[in-house]
Amino acid sequence: MATMTAPLMTWKNDWEVGVREIDAQHRQLVSLLNLLHAAMREGKGRNVAGSILDSLIYYTEAHFAAEERLMQQCSYRDLVAHQREHNQLTARVLDFQRAFKSGGMVITADLMHFLSKWMQDHICGSDKKYAPYLHAHGIR
Repeated sequence: MATMTAPLMTWKNDWEVGVREIDAQHRQLVSLLNLLHAAMREGKGRNVAGSILDSLIYYTEAHFAAEERLMQQCSYRDLVAHQREHNQLTARVLDFQRAFKSGGMVITADLMHFLSKWMQDHICGSDKKYAPYLHAHGIR
């Protein structure tokens, strides 16, 4: 009988920013992180973990673009700083992906902790700050 790996993250309703599209994307990111975590913990092959990592990166980039588009629509004053946070994470994760694909890195608990903490801190910090601006422009 296979053992189930406890999820890395469990969605909390207080993480919601009140924008349906963004909240749905955040939930999907949590799901992808949990899939990657399970693959790492259960010793799935590099191909499985690599495929999940690729999906996570692709989805994250699409999510960041969607967030930034909405922030541009309402002339969010801290858009540049928010984009900088997105760009820094993207660069770091792409560096990891290159190292992973070259065989020089493995997915570790430390990496998973970093990604989950970054996501939670970013949603509860930076993303919560833009929500009132989007709401004021009728974006829900």
